[in-house]
Amino acid sequence: MTNKKQRAVIIDGIRTPFVKAFVEYMKMDTIALGNAAVSALLARTEIPKKDIDGIVWGGVILPGMSPNVAREIALDLRLGAHVQGFTVTHACASGLQAITSAVSAIERGEADVMIAGGSDSTSNAQISLPQKVVHALAPLAFGKATPKDVLGVLSQLVHITELLPKMPKIAERSTGEVMGEGAERMAARNEITREQQDEFAVRSHHRAAAGIRSGRLRDEVAPVETPEGKTVTTDTLVRAETSVEKLAKLRPVFSKKGTLTAGNSSPLTDGAAAVLLMSEEKARAIGFTPKAAFRSWSYVGVDPADQLLMGPALAMPQALDRAGMTLKDIGLVDMHEAFAAQVLSVLRMLASDAFCRTRLGKDAAVGEIDPAILNVHGGSVALGHPFGATGARMVTTMANELIAADQETALLGICAAGGLGAGAVLERVG
Repeated sequence: MTNKKQRAVIIDGIRTPFVKAFVEYMKMDTIALGNAAVSALLARTEIPKKDIDGIVWGGVILPGMSPNVAREIALDLRLGAHVQGFTVTHACASGLQAITSAVSAIERGEADVMIAGGSDSTSNAQISLPQKVVHALAPLAFGKATPKDVLGVLSQLVHITELLPKMPKIAERSTGEVMGEGAERMAARNEITREQQDEFAVRSHHRAAAGIRSGRLRDEVAPVETPEGKTVTTDTLVRAETSVEKLAKLRPVFSKKGTLTAGNSSPLTDGAAAVLLMSEEKARAIGFTPKAAFRSWSYVGVDPADQLLMGPALAMPQALDRAGMTLKDIGLVDMHEAFAAQVLSVLRMLASDAFCRTRLGKDAAVGEIDPAILNVHGGSVALGHPFGATGARMVTTMANELIAADQETALLGICAAGGLGAGAVLERVG
């Protein structure tokens, strides 16, 4: 570490189209998706490979035999042996964690040019065998047993269910609760109705669709050619024609009497997003125009058995405090939409005097967020949520929107599995 002090700035960002899991990107794992996003970023910015110091990548569903996705991307794209890379996993905040880790490296003087982002391929999640089967097969795999020996062990596994692979399940290790169940509890506790959730989801889809039609969101998406020779050019999950009436017909998915449906929850998604970061001095020296910079960020944890996805209600105010700002100073707000119920619950918490006194130690509420400045181009309910890529998508969209909407600051919020939350303040540079 050096004593050099410099500001890290966002130059540009780009992502793949986000698509429904098990469809277009079936043959592309998280590394291949990362390659696609970073390749597009290199092509758009024309940054010389020799100038890149490293890659920081976020991911949740990591490949078992090559979990350091960042380094694999650097090697696959022949960025140069000098380009170091490391991978972070911070649940749904992984993409933002990757970016702020790169920012930290630049601002400490450890690097001048970094690529950061994230990817995930739910389609290629590895399915594990039961441990009894793994233990029985291990001697054979390492050449220390005969097939006859293994069959003898397997014959002791009475039930066929002991031999079958186990379906991946996104559940809390500490509570056994899946995220949707946690969101259901939040909806009930914060008195968020089904109608409110459906209205929020429809707005997300309509705003995302408008952003695509106008070209605003299309500019952030690069086409991807799949191994089958097909070209994916746009997000496939956005429903421009959806309505509250249509969503009202969907059944609850996490509880028979619940309020969360496939329509007001983010879908399982494949995709990747990448961001180019530089020291401001380096950027201006080689002719790049910075878009934005981080004024602050915050990562927090809460008890998963309490309100699993309430983290942004703590992290966003902390990020504001660290930036020396209040909600009134913010021009745009972008929150990850794991579930409409989760966002609506967090909004209610931020506007509650009692919550802010009890949980934040504040004299009054953080404030109410104007719907007109919240998720102006939709969010994860409409666009999808490749776990590791969402943070980079949000940073890219907000950096661009600060310029397009002539705003000075944006506040980001992300909930994450494990009772985690993230917040960040971006400021326009120019």
